[in-house]
Amino acid sequence: MTADAAAIERAAARAIEAVVIGASAGGFEALLAVLEGLPPTYPMPLVAVLHLPENHDSRLPELFGHRLELRVCEARDKESLAPGVLYFAPAGYHLQVEADRTFSLSCEGRVSYARPSIDVLFETAADAYGKSLAGILLTGANYDGAAGLAGMKVAGALTIVQDPATAEVPTMPEAAIRRMAPDLILPLAEIHSLLQRLGGHR
Repeated sequence: MTADAAAIERAAARAIEAVVIGASAGGFEALLAVLEGLPPTYPMPLVAVLHLPENHDSRLPELFGHRLELRVCEARDKESLAPGVLYFAPAGYHLQVEADRTFSLSCEGRVSYARPSIDVLFETAADAYGKSLAGILLTGANYDGAAGLAGMKVAGALTIVQDPATAEVPTMPEAAIRRMAPDLILPLAEIHSLLQRLGGHR
């Protein structure tokens, strides 16, 4: 179940200003596959929530920094989003995007049993960016992200879900597809190709 060529062409023509990505079980390798090869001059920020145990410091910036050309860091409270940077939510904190396109961190309760929550990132980013946002939901073992992606679709954002048939754990993408009709359902290689094309507009 993948998108047709016309839908991909329409998506590639969109004017996107930021990309948010959510993943859980199996997400490390999936995220690498989607982002490897994007240049340090990539013209928009990328923000990711990858579920982690709350009682461990995140080594995601270090691990991804060794593999990607993008600058990789942990998002900081009140920091402005910058192009060419991959931001990770810190372990144990919800990561929110404010209307002025800065980050805020929250210790509020878990959402969909998770903190950081993909739903929280997606919903707040949709409020900040509207139709100039792209959201990507990858492999995972719970339902986090489905509600947030649905909210993004209502806001006019570009919504992309990994083809469940290609996901290490299909629960998360399947939940999103049941809840809403994403703009695109794609395998990882095609998500990667689309991100390259979106980054070529500027």
